[in-house]
Amino acid sequence: MPPRWPRKPDRNDPEYRKLDDRMTFAVHVALYLAVNSGLWFFYLIEVLPWPWISTFSLVWAILLCTHAIFIFTIAKYEQS
Repeated sequence: MPPRWPRKPDRNDPEYRKLDDRMTFAVHVALYLAVNSGLWFFYLIEVLPWPWISTFSLVWAILLCTHAIFIFTIAKYEQS
């Protein structure tokens, strides 16, 4: 069931912005997990030697954690 918003969605509404940012973060987490699990699968069955895969995963994880810190602690959702 998709989420329902009780009024017309407006990016200026702080509650809507907060929900939208968290849903965007959830999409980023899902994309990270899907891409990295696929890459590591092919790496582990030794299809191609990818020496950059651990660096790629680590950098992406750091960016994802930075995104989480911003969304959950730094972002202020006040009426603009």
